[in-house]
Amino acid sequence: MSDIAILTAPVFSTLANAAFAVRREVFVWEQKVPQEEELDHYDLTAIHYVAISEGDVVGTLRLIDMPEHTKIGRVAVRQAWRGRGIARKLIEKAMADKRASGKNRFYLTAQSDKLALYEKLGFVAFGPEFIDGGMPHRAMRDYDKATATLLD
Repeated sequence: MSDIAILTAPVFSTLANAAFAVRREVFVWEQKVPQEEELDHYDLTAIHYVAISEGDVVGTLRLIDMPEHTKIGRVAVRQAWRGRGIARKLIEKAMADKRASGKNRFYLTAQSDKLALYEKLGFVAFGPEFIDGGMPHRAMRDYDKATATLLD
């Protein structure tokens, strides 16, 4: 496998357009999430990251600064590139960058079948399972772990 480069992508850049294309491929075409739910107003202010390999954008995620934490979202890796640790590398880089700027509380909503990935990165699930984009999800955070309770 070639090296993976993780870069930030300004929202109105060619890299961001490639990130949005990956998201469309994964969420809209593959997972059947309605297009109007996949893109939202947060995309204009989020920090977008891309994973690049062999000259192509193969993965992406976004960070949204919120008062109580930084929300990690829209983690997507092209199907042919899965299983190579790309999502983990994206998340680790994004979290490291935020920690360097003094932010150290992270939150996300994970598809329920992807919980193990985020647990390996120090997240714990809490609250009830809910449907988002037609798929079951769980809220997860990497802080206040002792009070994280699952509800079913």
